[in-house]
Amino acid sequence: MTIPAEATRPDNGPAGALHVSGPAGEHAVQLMLSGQFAGSRDLQWAGTGADGEPATAAGALHVGWVLGGRAVQDTGIVPGRGQPGEGQPPPAFHGSTIRFYDPAADAWRSTWAEPVTGRVRRFTGRPADGDILLASDEDDPRLRWRFTGTGPDSFTWQGHASHDGGRTWVSEEQMHATRHRSR
Repeated sequence: MTIPAEATRPDNGPAGALHVSGPAGEHAVQLMLSGQFAGSRDLQWAGTGADGEPATAAGALHVGWVLGGRAVQDTGIVPGRGQPGEGQPPPAFHGSTIRFYDPAADAWRSTWAEPVTGRVRRFTGRPADGDILLASDEDDPRLRWRFTGTGPDSFTWQGHASHDGGRTWVSEEQMHATRHRSR
């Protein structure tokens, strides 16, 4: 297994020990399923506001390689920093996901932590009909998160929930992500 050199330096502090420049090891190809999203993106979120009515907000998504190139971490912020409603649920979130490939399951393990709402969810992810599908059935409601329309500069993330054990699914929110361009 080859580990990016910056991950082996003992003097680079917590951020340097966490973040690296790319994938490592014999699972580098599988790691690219989520690694393809590395970089920063502008988000356009649509869902339900605190009043129960349809709502929209702008935000940001930052994705990078972590843990010696063995995982991908993202940080999503909606509404974006300094915007009205930032950090006020719902619909705001400011959370992070760690994803890694598990060869024993031939799947991605993914954990979302979101302190604004106090939500922590574990998912299992796999390719599905040209998309990426992450499923969580450990708590109620069951959740399905789908990455679709993935291209080099954009993708759409869809969040669905089931309140009846997976018999029916409702769309709860959607985000369109576009690669952030320096201004």
